[in-house]
Order: sequence, then C-alpha cells, then structure tokens
Amino acid sequence: MATVSFTSALNRFFPGLKPEQVDAPTVREALEQVERRYPGIKDYLVDEQGCLRKHVNIFVEGELISDRKKLTDPIGAHADVLVFQALSGG
Repeated sequence: MATVSFTSALNRFFPGLKPEQVDAPTVREALEQVERRYPGIKDYLVDEQGCLRKHVNIFVEGELISDRKKLTDPIGAHADVLVFQALSGG
C-alpha cells in the first residue's frame, strides 16, 4: 500500500491527521480514500471542479505531480505521497 503524508499546516484543522495507507492507483483515488477517513479534508486540497488548489502541491516519490486538473498521476503500490499545503496570508 502507498503512504499518504501531510505537512503540518493541516493539523490545526484535522488534529488527528497522520500518514495514511491507501490502495489507490491514482492521486485522485488516494485523496478520495483519505477523505473517507478525514471528512472535509478534500475541500482544503481541491476546488469545486476537483482541481488541485493553487496553494497545494502533491509529490509522488519526491516528484511533483503533473496533472493538477484531473489528478490522474499514477501511484505505485508502495509509493510515498506527500501532500504539501503552503501557508498564505500576511
């Protein structure tokens, strides 16, 4: 199973957030599995059209995903996926 980890920025909204094991062939499906465990987290990551929000990056095995619109980048069976939410504001 792949492991989806998160930067600490999301911990204030989801205090129990921890790396999750997922069985998903694509980034989109991995986020859907995480959403089932942490309802509402997807709203912080994707917009109303399902596209990755501009302040969020996702890395699979250290490589930035290329499909920010449909999230079809593949995930290997034992891949490390990092969801990186940048802080904004001023």
